[in-house]
Amino acid sequence: MASFVDRVVLHVSGGTGGHGCVSVKREKFKPLGGPDGGNGGDGGDVILRVDGQTTTLLDYHHAPHRHATNGGNGMGDWRAGKTGETLVLSVPDGTVVKSKDGEVLADLVGQGAEYIAAAGGQGGLGNSSLSSQKRKAPGFALLGIPGEERDIVLELKSIADIALVGFPSAGKSSLIAAMSAARPKIADYPFTTLIPNLGVVQSGDVRFTVADVPGLIEGASEGKGLGHNFLRHVERCAALVHVLDCAALETDRDPIGDLEIIEQELEKYEVDMSYAGADGDVVPLNRRPRLVALNKVDVPDGRDMAEFVRPELEERGYRVFEVSAASHEGLRELGFAMAAIVQEARDSVEQAPPRVQPPVLKPRSVNGKGGFSIRREERNLEPLFRVLGEKPVRWVQQTDFTNDEAVGYLADRLAKLGVEERLFKEGAKPGDAVVIGEGDGVVFDWEPTMIGGAELLAASPRGSDIRIEEFSRPTREEKREDHQKRRDARAAAREELENERRAGIWTESVNYKHSSRPADTEGNEAD
Repeated sequence: MASFVDRVVLHVSGGTGGHGCVSVKREKFKPLGGPDGGNGGDGGDVILRVDGQTTTLLDYHHAPHRHATNGGNGMGDWRAGKTGETLVLSVPDGTVVKSKDGEVLADLVGQGAEYIAAAGGQGGLGNSSLSSQKRKAPGFALLGIPGEERDIVLELKSIADIALVGFPSAGKSSLIAAMSAARPKIADYPFTTLIPNLGVVQSGDVRFTVADVPGLIEGASEGKGLGHNFLRHVERCAALVHVLDCAALETDRDPIGDLEIIEQELEKYEVDMSYAGADGDVVPLNRRPRLVALNKVDVPDGRDMAEFVRPELEERGYRVFEVSAASHEGLRELGFAMAAIVQEARDSVEQAPPRVQPPVLKPRSVNGKGGFSIRREERNLEPLFRVLGEKPVRWVQQTDFTNDEAVGYLADRLAKLGVEERLFKEGAKPGDAVVIGEGDGVVFDWEPTMIGGAELLAASPRGSDIRIEEFSRPTREEKREDHQKRRDARAAAREELENERRAGIWTESVNYKHSSRPADTEGNEAD
């Protein structure tokens, strides 16, 4: 069973905002005291926070779906709904937050660093907050908005200054145990280290951390052994230390060959943009400062091998140290060399001038007509106009379409924003389909508002809108049925006239009616 996880896909969703309340104040001798519906509470956020006590992402591997608390609905007597509780997820120091596409969203370094992974939805306004001089007693409230929902990738990258790399069983874990208080698992078989180990080393006045990652072998970039996955834990390191086994039991291995293989594997590894130096550039692993530690010189064969390969390594430009994790030989000199590289890297970061991004100036919208765009499309060979923007989409989500007054309020908001005016300019005609939002969205048959404003609501019952009732547009099916009824009525009338014509009856003649009544004729003649 896994005990260490350094990469997970997390599904997070913020809490849904509570709905606003529709209520009217009622007291003795005062049955209509005005609207008193409270607002809905906002949904809770999902926040990632660095916690020093958390060292793995194992909890999110077993439970990858996390949802914050929803906001409470508003109530009468101006009582607002309860705000949803924020869900705080503890992550290890050095966690990188990415999107599913690989975009770096946040790099959480340092105790208490936070990132809002999913924002909670906004609560809806009650009818008391929607009342105005023209709309004194609204019969509707706004709905709560669903919280943000998305998938994110969490990758743990250890915060270490020096990284030990090398073949399995080269003695990396033994070096950390000898130089620090860390106690990693040590055994005499390959791939003993399955998780990164961190140790704190004190050399003179410099304190730094050393990371030991699982061993690399030839073909690790192709997935052999434990692969390249654990190299993400050395991306933040200022320098690398090649730990070479000078007492390897395999006859086909030697320190020079091991070094060349590890260098090739480091060259094939691509460091992503989550790590950058002081100048904002990413430095590949094989181009960072490197030291060579010839380990296991306490063994006679190991010392002879170290003395044999040291001149060639120094000719290649490496600083070479003969060390032994068992006898602690050479560890002091290696520690001071590490400390010098770390201090130099820290000084360069402190002395580097900060990179100031120029401010981006965004002009404010004129007359409130900004904040949306209209895109003309075509659906079923008919024009379709898609309205995009934060405000229109949010307003649609807040609208209760079972309430005519709420729909009328949405129409007033869109008209005030300038949507109808823009539709006219884009060439929209009455009856054209208008969609608000991406995807299917909410589809309307556009009918330009000829009479607008909340001043017309005085004659409408609460919860209704006389404009919608008066100017409701029939559907296409209703139009077809009405057209067929008119055709059938005209056909029946023509058939009746044809039958009368054939019978010799002409209803157009006025004298025919008088001539068909002989009694009246005789009476008139008698008169």
